[in-house]
Amino acid sequence: MPKGSCLCQKLEYEYHGDPITKGPCYCLSCRKVSGSTNTLNLLLPEDKFSVISGSAKNYTKIHESGKKLTVYFCGDCGSTIYKTHELFPGMVVILAGTLDDPQGLEQAKPVVELYSKHRVSWLPGFSWTEQKEEF
Repeated sequence: MPKGSCLCQKLEYEYHGDPITKGPCYCLSCRKVSGSTNTLNLLLPEDKFSVISGSAKNYTKIHESGKKLTVYFCGDCGSTIYKTHELFPGMVVILAGTLDDPQGLEQAKPVVELYSKHRVSWLPGFSWTEQKEEF
């Protein structure tokens, strides 16, 4: 069962099953969440995901899609662990960089790129993924 955690490892999670989809999101909100060009996401049903230690703080804002985005993060170190979005009811979006097993990123190979319209010009798209201008 894959597991992950925040930087200080006080907030830990696990999930079972395979993600429904995997890929980076270049939306303006994900830039802020990651402090970089994008987030790398694993979309899972909520019932396949569990926080197993610690508790997440959250922050909700209106995403550029016009729907609510809630970001869940560690209150101690500030690491964002997962997100929820009104456009994906019953789902969680795990940030793949929080997986504890380094091989987890190998298994997180993207199949879709979201909000590709906001991908910076110097970052090439993946030739093997579906490109979506938004969600």
